[in-house]
Amino acid sequence: MQFGLFGSAQAKRGGPNDDSGAGFREFVERNIEAEALGYYSTFLVEHHFTGFGQVSATLNLLTWIGARTKTLRLGTAVMVLPWHNPVLLAEQIATLDLLSDGRVDAGVGKGYRLSEFDGFRIPIEEADDRFEECLEVMIKALASDAPWSHQGTYWQFDEIVVEPPSAQRPHPPFWMGAGSPASIKQVADRGMNMLLGQFDSLEKISEEVALYKSEVESHGRVYDAMNVAVARSINIVDTASEYEQALESRMAGRRRTQQLARRPNFQDTREDAEAGTLYGTPEEVAAKLQALQDIGVEYVLLNSPGGLPTLRRFAREVMPEFLTDSPKL
Repeated sequence: MQFGLFGSAQAKRGGPNDDSGAGFREFVERNIEAEALGYYSTFLVEHHFTGFGQVSATLNLLTWIGARTKTLRLGTAVMVLPWHNPVLLAEQIATLDLLSDGRVDAGVGKGYRLSEFDGFRIPIEEADDRFEECLEVMIKALASDAPWSHQGTYWQFDEIVVEPPSAQRPHPPFWMGAGSPASIKQVADRGMNMLLGQFDSLEKISEEVALYKSEVESHGRVYDAMNVAVARSINIVDTASEYEQALESRMAGRRRTQQLARRPNFQDTREDAEAGTLYGTPEEVAAKLQALQDIGVEYVLLNSPGGLPTLRRFAREVMPEFLTDSPKL
């Protein structure tokens, strides 16, 4: 298996005496140490207008991390394409890929939080069409060495060439989030890698991986388990009371996300909160990882509420049992 990081940095709001960037700097240092501990990648979210200090300029932060690391792959999970100019986004991705010697994983998505679409004054009803057009333009922009044009619904470009060229050709790997059979089939149809969310249960992950594998093979391509990344929240604890405290924090975080996302199928139960977690003692976490590996999962992205102490313990006490040589994506 391979292990990466997944999540966000937090900036503090306050007066002139508050160090608002401390959380971002701590996040950078966390990634630097994670590379030294053997973690393979880091994937950052993109969110806006929450008031929680989440990452909004994802590629900027990844550039800073990329400059301080040597091997850590730099992923987005995900850039919400309907909000972006596709040519400017392609230029930024290509620049980061070039400077990092080909370490970018371009995770993209359609977006789902109504408050963010409202904040950008973009109707959420346009999300699908905007995503499709933006992705088409980005792929053309990254892969083309000759001038090209595009006349679409939302974007028009005449005889342009995007610079610089990316290090990975024809472009960095594209990853796409999926959570339904229809979206999984879309990811496979496009030839993209797949990101699966941290709230999905083991049973659902098993079904999603099997469907993606089947769809990839139906297109005549060879399935690679490293083309599927599963996000999990991790918390290594030693006592029952620590476990309960971690789970309460998990449930509170899920409720906060629900207030922003307003998903109609949200289930606020203990069982649902536990479903996507690697919580417990090192032995219990290892058993949960083994269950994931048994259903075909080989790439896990860890969101660590406990920060570096948890990542250190995982790297020292759990990871060696599962770690394999880093593959070439």
